[in-house]
Amino acid sequence: MTAMAIITIIAISSSVGTYMYYQGKAPNQALALVTLVDDTGYVFNLTSYPQRIVSLAPSNTQILFAVGAGDKVVGVTDYDNYPYNFSAWIAAGNMSSIGNYANPAIEPIVALKPDLVVAADMSLDAATKLRSLGYNVLTLDPKDLDGVLNDIILVGRATGNDVQAAAEVSNLSHRITAVKNGVANATSIPKVYHEIWSEPLMSAGPGTFINSLITLAGGQNIFEKATTQYPTVSLEDVIEANPDIIIFPSQMGVASFWGTYNDVANRPGWSTISAVQNHRMYTINGDIIDEPGPRLVDALEILAQIIHPEIFGNYSGS
Repeated sequence: MTAMAIITIIAISSSVGTYMYYQGKAPNQALALVTLVDDTGYVFNLTSYPQRIVSLAPSNTQILFAVGAGDKVVGVTDYDNYPYNFSAWIAAGNMSSIGNYANPAIEPIVALKPDLVVAADMSLDAATKLRSLGYNVLTLDPKDLDGVLNDIILVGRATGNDVQAAAEVSNLSHRITAVKNGVANATSIPKVYHEIWSEPLMSAGPGTFINSLITLAGGQNIFEKATTQYPTVSLEDVIEANPDIIIFPSQMGVASFWGTYNDVANRPGWSTISAVQNHRMYTINGDIIDEPGPRLVDALEILAQIIHPEIFGNYSGS
């Protein structure tokens, strides 16, 4: 007699939304049909849980390990460095690199014989080609923290790690709520300038994780009304906005593309900026704030300390 599948509706409530999904298993624990819809709207079915997963972005790798599917990951990019030193794993022959995460080559991915590829916005072409070759590809492209939490649930479903994914979302949601509750007690909204690059000057505008995180942490991004997500700005633009706080992320392995804080203070006219006068310039790990994975909540907590130390305590970083 064929075992009848048991279908359970699971609802997970968090500080940024409620996630509902179906989990189907037969009594013998064999996987029932699972339909997945990724962030691009692509729909496909899984008839078995993946045993060989290739991740095409550092943030995807972080999510896979966060939900307990790390032991199934056989390939990552050259830029993956969390939650482990994957370059050491690759050198030891315990992991393979597929190379760059921006427009990755197909051949290294196919060589690993994956039964699931987790792609990202910078590997959409590769995702399309891999699907045409018959591979299961799940593309993650979250637009905000809500999207990240949804993707954690999605990856949990795709890998058979629903329970651990739910626990991760619950933990992250409680941390987000703690920041929101703290910000509710703030008596000011400091102006924040986040510098992405210095030659030319570039910042973060609307529709970016950085902008939303600054807002959630109780600050106001001085370029929140820019016409592009990553506007090129001038020295004068920043002087006129007069930010209370300036934040620099480490980028692409460059520890301080801006030079030193003294170099920043010596930019023409910048000695008049409040953040410079009050020595409120900070450095944050670019990997944490730029990669749409679980560590965005770390970035939120860091920004909360930087923007409202009177509520969250002083930031212990640079």
